[in-house]
Amino acid sequence: MNAVRNLLRFLLVAAIGTVGCIVLLLQRSSCPCARDAIVPALGELLVATTGNNGTHQADHSTKQQQAAAITTSSSANDKGKDRAADDGKLAEVLRRAAMEDNTIIMTFTNEAFAAPGSLMDLFLESFRVGVKTEPLLKHLVIVSADTRAFERCLRVHPHCYALAMGATNFTGEQRFMARDYLDMMWRRNRFQARVLALGYSFVFTDVDMVWFRNPLLRIPVGVDFAMSCDMFYGDNPYDLDKRANGGFVYAKASARTRAFYDDWYAARTAHPGKNEQDLFDLLKSEMAARHGVAAQFVDTDYLGGFCERGKRRDFNKLCTYHGNCLVGLKSKLERLRGVFDEWKEFKDKAGKPGTNTTALTD
Repeated sequence: MNAVRNLLRFLLVAAIGTVGCIVLLLQRSSCPCARDAIVPALGELLVATTGNNGTHQADHSTKQQQAAAITTSSSANDKGKDRAADDGKLAEVLRRAAMEDNTIIMTFTNEAFAAPGSLMDLFLESFRVGVKTEPLLKHLVIVSADTRAFERCLRVHPHCYALAMGATNFTGEQRFMARDYLDMMWRRNRFQARVLALGYSFVFTDVDMVWFRNPLLRIPVGVDFAMSCDMFYGDNPYDLDKRANGGFVYAKASARTRAFYDDWYAARTAHPGKNEQDLFDLLKSEMAARHGVAAQFVDTDYLGGFCERGKRRDFNKLCTYHGNCLVGLKSKLERLRGVFDEWKEFKDKAGKPGTNTTALTD
């Protein structure tokens, strides 16, 4: 009986111990986040490891981007410095050539037009022969589109500027409305805007033009912008219903004229294939009104040219004569030389006793 009791006691104690162990085990794992706490910890480790690799890659990528940005920035800075240096050179040329009111005269040329005996020589000769035009040469800046033209300019004239024209070759005669021709015309337009931005008014004249008198005397003081035209209708120079010719342009330096030029150039994007004078013709009234620019055309009695076929040349009035509406360098040179010879003959006879030629005036 005692043996039975002892056996029962042993079994009871064993059972209690087992239950206690189970309870202890359950207590150790009773926190529901214990397992989850391990998983996130592992996850964080994995993420951290991946993140380190990603950060490594991101850092590498960032460094590459930073290096590229530095290179781009350096390149941009270099270009900015080059442009600033170039503007400094241009400003110096303009300063030396400027009139008292900060107006300069400028023309563009290339190797073909600047060659000895070509249009630039005739152009410069006309200044030396014209009525009170020789002093204007000290205000003339010759802008060269290529190295040969610049070198020739340096030999014959004090104010020369070499315009960077990119990869395009502008040394030869440019065919009207060809791609390179259009590029050259719009670069010329941008250069004119640069001159205005530097605070200088200008008279632009094509190099295929001969000068007899100072055309500035035919431009009213209050005008912001004046241009030659192929034909002049009526008697109102402010009537813009005329066909523009960009061979002669006067622009007064001002904020409104600069905005006018910027608007003019920006319109090129919407009208591809047009040169600067055709686009001006299309938008001239709208742009002049938008920017408050007083614009006019100069009468062809003063700024003549070959476009007005059959019109008698009145050397008592003419200030310049343009080789417009002629095709080819040879034709321009021969025909302009003919007009220039007529002018010299007229000038020689002017005021002589026994002649009907009116005395020359400004």
